Amino acid sequence: MSASAPPVSTGAAPLPASSARLRPLYFARFGFAIVWAAVLIATASLGAPLLSVLLVLYPLVDAGSVLWQLRKDDTASGSRVPEAINIVVSVLVAIALGWTSAVSVAAALAVWGAWAIVSGATQLITAVLRRRSGGQVALIVSGGISVFAGTAFLIQGLQGATTIVGVGGYAILGGIFFLIAAIRLSILLRKGRA
Repeated sequence: MSASAPPVSTGAAPLPASSARLRPLYFARFGFAIVWAAVLIATASLGAPLLSVLLVLYPLVDAGSVLWQLRKDDTASGSRVPEAINIVVSVLVAIALGWTSAVSVAAALAVWGAWAIVSGATQLITAVLRRRSGGQVALIVSGGISVFAGTAFLIQGLQGATTIVGVGGYAILGGIFFLIAAIRLSILLRKGRA
């Protein structure tokens, strides 16, 4: 997989070669989000330490996925800055969630909300900058929804929420948007091979 691999043509504008590598990542992120949300929803009432592990795991997987995406991207787009910010913020949030989830659900929800705002904004910016790769409209919408959902989580946390199950629904919705992006990329790549 050299950086000089030819772009995949879709009949209109050619897709960058990195588009084919984004598709399995998007499918994997969908699968992880669904499984993670199911486990969170089923076990949230048990509290720490399982809740702490789950809450720390999600942003770490997000950071790892974005890092993998950065390393596999053969385009010289300006999207690297928001992605790098997302990685750093996700790692810091994982640490903060490990601590706050042992303190209170409300504190953890507030941290999650702040992270959803920042990661949603960076996802939105990255998807706009990466729109030539195909399948990015779903991720643009997802990033925008993440900002709004994050604001709601932050407010709930600051108001002393006693449950964090809502982040499971947030993860499911985010996973569905990754599935839509993966399917859209699959269609574009199939057309490019025709």
